[in-house]
Amino acid sequence: MEIVKQRRRLREKVIEEAGRWARSLPFKATAVLIGSYARGDFNLWSDVDVIVISEFRGNPLQRLAQIDFPPGYEIIPLTLEEYRRLVERGDHLAVEARRYGVILRDDYRIFED
Repeated sequence: MEIVKQRRRLREKVIEEAGRWARSLPFKATAVLIGSYARGDFNLWSDVDVIVISEFRGNPLQRLAQIDFPPGYEIIPLTLEEYRRLVERGDHLAVEARRYGVILRDDYRIFED
C-alpha cells in the first residue's frame, strides 16, 4: 500500500510542478497535462506530456523554440484552430485531453463545461 501512496504523491508533485510551469508562460495559453501522468499509469521512463494551445506562429519546431520547458517535458504546441480541428475529427489527443487531461491553465476557456 505504501507504493500506491508514493505513486500518488509523485503524480501530485508532477501535476503541481507542471501547473507552476504552465502559469509561468509569458503569453496567453491553455495548457493540459495528458498521457501517463494524467491517467496515473506513468513509470520511471515516462515524460510529462503537455498540450499548449496558444496563438503560435510557424511550424512545430519554431513554436517549441518559443517555449522554455523543463527537461523531461514533451510539449505539443497547437493553435486554437488546430485544437478545434482535432476535436472535430475525434483525434486521440483531443479525446485524451477531454477524458483524462489535467487542466493546468485555461486562458482560452476551452475546458469550461
